Amino acid sequence: MVHVKKLIQRPSADIVAGFSKHASATVHEAYGRKGAVDNAIKPIAPGVRICGPAFTVACAPRDNLMLHKALERAEPGDILVTTVSGFYNAGYWGGLMATSAMARGLGGLAIDGCLRDSAELIEMGFKAFCRGSCIQGTVKAVLGLVNHPVVFGGLLVNPGDLILGDDDGIVVVERESCERVLEATEKRVAAEVKKAAELSKGVTSVTLNKLDPIFQNLGLVEEK
Repeated sequence: MVHVKKLIQRPSADIVAGFSKHASATVHEAYGRKGAVDNAIKPIAPGVRICGPAFTVACAPRDNLMLHKALERAEPGDILVTTVSGFYNAGYWGGLMATSAMARGLGGLAIDGCLRDSAELIEMGFKAFCRGSCIQGTVKAVLGLVNHPVVFGGLLVNPGDLILGDDDGIVVVERESCERVLEATEKRVAAEVKKAAELSKGVTSVTLNKLDPIFQNLGLVEEK
């Protein structure tokens, strides 16, 4: 069995740059409300954003050996999308690993688990999404997988999928769908700009979204 796959296909730099301008919720809607990751996985600090190709890592419980291998193999801009076999009560990532990741130009970490040295990571400006922090350490004793499909936050993620995260959470876009979804996202943004202009004039959202027939069909009764 091959534990570490080196060659993966990634979205183009232009595609990544295009998605980086948009909000995760907007992309999720434009994607047909697909790609949302468990909202328990949050940015380490408000305002943290990640956008880049998924470089997937599967670790054994309380073991971060494969994260070190991923750090060695990942390319600039990659997001380490990491699973920990559902064992959250350990800090799989810390300040020294973040130092290495930043020196190598990685795009950040998205871990379906916990990390530690959180204050240090925030001060460093390291971009991380996680379930929380935990002081308990890990071992380096069990092999896992790098660049194999993983189930991350309840969603199947393949190496090279587009990862976009902000304060609202993470959305994953399949690599093959990136161009189409980016186009749909840009159209949605343009439409929302027009809607915002109408709302700013005092038009209600009920009128703008043509909700009166829905209320009528549902039998809404208002006091006279």
